[in-house]
This record gives sequence, structure tokens and C-alpha cells, in this order.
Amino acid sequence: MVDPGRFITLEGGEGAGKSTQARQLSAALAATGRAVLRTREPGGTPGAERIRDLLLGHGPWDPVAEAMLHFAARREHVLRVIRPFLAAGGWVVCDRFADSTLAYQGAQGLPREVWTRLAEVALEGFAPDATLVLDMAPEAGMARAAARSGADRYERMGTAFHARVRAGFLAIAAAEPARCVVVDASAGPDEVFAGIAAALRTRLGVAL
Repeated sequence: MVDPGRFITLEGGEGAGKSTQARQLSAALAATGRAVLRTREPGGTPGAERIRDLLLGHGPWDPVAEAMLHFAARREHVLRVIRPFLAAGGWVVCDRFADSTLAYQGAQGLPREVWTRLAEVALEGFAPDATLVLDMAPEAGMARAAARSGADRYERMGTAFHARVRAGFLAIAAAEPARCVVVDASAGPDEVFAGIAAALRTRLGVAL
């Protein structure tokens, strides 16, 4: 019988370094001999990537409609990519997952009970084994994001919005300490990864 893999998500605001850390974490896990899939949300399947284009490039959306699009993309991603890879014994590292929908659309007025109902339908209880919340001040994160080319719709929203997003992520982490670890993302990439490695050693027993 194949041992099931593990599902690790990275969450946080704009400019927190999730993509950089996802790449470093995936490489470190692969170096231990594990089969590793690095993926992202919204996205991960052809259809979900098209929904990503709609979400990032168009709007504004009603927050309920926006959350429904995120969960439609997420269900495809989970059923067609994530769960099969885990069932084969692989480890999945995902840049954003359902917590981002709660934090971002919650910051736009999405009621928590609507998010819960959508999650119940789309995910049927499926959840990450560990979530790393990369935390930093919104002003610093937006400055990092501004240095990149081609800002998306979320990156163009104001500081007050991103402060609400940060508060949303911290509230999620506080409510689920067994799953979530808050990592200070204001340091350099190597220091941030050291925090991630320590968290995963404690949560999942993996040495990186």
C-alpha cells in the first residue's frame, strides 16, 4: 500500500515571497527523494488557469461571485491534480489555497458562512496537512510587488484592503494552530526558508 503524500500550502499577502518559497521548498523536498508537485491557485489545470485570467484581469466582481469562481477552479484542481498526486504518494506544494479566498474575498465583504458553504460543497472536507502563512506589513509587501512588472487586479488595490487581508490570514492562523504556522516574511529568503523548514519539522516530521 502506498503511503499517502502530504499537502502543504503557502499563504500570505502580496509580495510576501510565496512563489520564491514554494520553489525552494519543492526543491528541498525533492532532494530528500520525494515525488513533489509544485502548483498554484487559482490555476493548476487548463480550465482553472482560464478562470485565473478572469479573476486577475477583470473586475470588479461581487465577492460571492468571485468566491464561487475561485472554488470552481479549486475543485477542478483538487479532483484532477492534487488528490491523484497525493494518492500516489507524492507531496504537493501549493502557492495559495482556500485560505486566500477567505482572506481576500472576506476583505471585500464575503460572509464567513458563505465561504464555509462553498468549501463544504467544493472540497468535501479536504484540507492541507500544513499551511505556512508568510506574514509581513502590507506596505512592505506592496513595495515588493510594485517592483515586479504587470501588477494584477489584487495588487492594485489599496493599502487598507491589504491590511484587512493580512488580518484575515492572521485570524485563520490563530483559529487553526495545529495546521497553520505564521512565518515572518520580512527577512531574507534564506532566513524565511529556515523558518519554514523548522515549522515543517515540527508539524510533519520532515527534515530539510
